Amino acid sequence: MTEPSPKAPSAGRPDAAATPSLADAVAALASHVEMLIEEGVRETELDRETLRELSRPPRRPTVSAPPASRPIASTPAGTPAPKPTEADLEAARRRLQEIAAEIAECRKCPLHRTRTQTVPGQGFPRPEILFVGEGPGQDEDRQGLAFVGRAGALLTRMITAMGLSREEVFIANVVKCRATENYAMVKDRAPTLDEMQACLPYLRAQIAVLRPQVIVTLGNAALEGLTGLKGITRLRGQWREYDGVPLLPTYHPAFLLRGGGDDTARYWDVWDDLCAVLRRIGREPPPRKRPAAG
Repeated sequence: MTEPSPKAPSAGRPDAAATPSLADAVAALASHVEMLIEEGVRETELDRETLRELSRPPRRPTVSAPPASRPIASTPAGTPAPKPTEADLEAARRRLQEIAAEIAECRKCPLHRTRTQTVPGQGFPRPEILFVGEGPGQDEDRQGLAFVGRAGALLTRMITAMGLSREEVFIANVVKCRATENYAMVKDRAPTLDEMQACLPYLRAQIAVLRPQVIVTLGNAALEGLTGLKGITRLRGQWREYDGVPLLPTYHPAFLLRGGGDDTARYWDVWDDLCAVLRRIGREPPPRKRPAAG
């Protein structure tokens, strides 16, 4: 039996050609259901707009693949980068503001429908170190700032222990809107591949402006987003490259909090990674000591 030819678009309906056939819609829904099952989602609420969105083929990576990531055999101590000029800093600030404005208008994935505000990231416009996490949580969604909740407080203490301040580094995320289970804005979840791929062009544009000496990825999502690799437990502490920039994967502060927080074996694993970062940018790591309570 031959499949009937698709009907011609109706006059006066410019979007009719983009309307999927019944077979395509069912196949798309089945694909989305499979993805939800893989993510551990067992129940979801569907309104008409969400159902229409899910009836279209799932968004697969449509942006360019991440730059080839390769391991770095050794990381000799570097030298501090020369200070940027005020004109250079001002130009970088303006471009970062432009990217933030683009992010605020983004409608590329369903996360835009539930966000309170976007979280582009913040910090020094030409930092030695760029920290990249997974995505905003409840506190970040409310304030529009990256890493301001409990995990952010732990990251701040680690940055301070390095002899730096948050104002001297830049902190961002792979996705710029809060991802929650069933889009209910109650329980956070990891961003999906589609959501990361929709948002990654913004992070890549930010990195091109920031020109960091080192990128530190925090957790699995940031590692996968920038390198295409999975397995933070296996790859933690192993130097990679992103577009020529040394990149070091380490655990996410939220993971440390779930395991006991400061002064645990995992915390000291991360501390060793951060000391390697300091050496890479030509700074002497401070002596190892018990972190201050926060």
